Amino acid sequence: MTARQPGTARLHIAAALALAASLLVAQLARADAAPASASTARLAALAEDVTAADGHRYDVRDHTGRTMDAAQIEQAQDGRYLAVYHTLLADGRFHAAVATSTDLRHWQRRHDFGPGTHQASLAHDGRGGYVLAVEKDPRNHIAVRAYEDVAALLTGRARHSFDAPLTLSRCAEGTPSITAVRGATVHLTGHYRAGCDTDRQLTATLTGFRHWHAEPDRRLDRAVRSRGNSGNIGDRAPVELGGRRVVLVEGQGRRGDFGSWATYAYDPPSGRADRLDIRTHGGSRAFANPSATLLTGPRGAPALLMSVFVPREGAAPGESGQLLYWRGLGT
Repeated sequence: MTARQPGTARLHIAAALALAASLLVAQLARADAAPASASTARLAALAEDVTAADGHRYDVRDHTGRTMDAAQIEQAQDGRYLAVYHTLLADGRFHAAVATSTDLRHWQRRHDFGPGTHQASLAHDGRGGYVLAVEKDPRNHIAVRAYEDVAALLTGRARHSFDAPLTLSRCAEGTPSITAVRGATVHLTGHYRAGCDTDRQLTATLTGFRHWHAEPDRRLDRAVRSRGNSGNIGDRAPVELGGRRVVLVEGQGRRGDFGSWATYAYDPPSGRADRLDIRTHGGSRAFANPSATLLTGPRGAPALLMSVFVPREGAAPGESGQLLYWRGLGT
């Protein structure tokens, strides 16, 4: 009996440490249950329940039947909705395109930006024109184009163009999101293939359509990885709610598992990412390529529009593909 007492004592100590660890985890979970900010809480209230939306459409396609994957929506000054998106076509290449709509449900494709373009992002330039950024192959890189007005955008007549060099990865940099356009300066985010192995986040600035600077965004990477994501960290897009910017970002729980993609609301001041519990009509469980837009909804009231891609690996029957849904800001 005496010879076994040290082992018994070690067991008691181990049990006590395990209990303390579990209590600490529980305390952290309870502390983390509160939203990172009032803006992330507002976003969750508006975006998590697709069944409560004012309108929605699963498997969004343009008038020719092309899938509108990774669609991002803007609203033109004349009230029309503009969507930039990509489709994998029979030539084996992705094609980015722009389409217009008056009701967010039916879309007419207006221009194809050509083979090897995908992951498109569109922004107003504040002067009546638009800036478009896409990921372009071969040698996947970020390409930026400026258009004088909506007519030029819809016919593909770019006024300025720039193809960014690969500076953070020799393999790939892409999935751009335009965060601001200030005069001749375009601010973007994107991803780079870290070590030619895993997608990680970057921020970039393009000045005068001549000078490019990119650097890693390790703070955003840490926030998404802290949620248990060991795979890629990809698309992201900002939206401002309550005077505070929130960044929607996708994280992959397990590398190579498309059914493990989830969408997070990242709060830049606190550096925290809260997972959005998106609930669809059928119970889909994977959501990627998120973006959000504040616009005037089809009924004439201010609304938040959400755009997410539902991978077939995590989709309920009839829900795979691009999902658009919107909800009035007064609800």
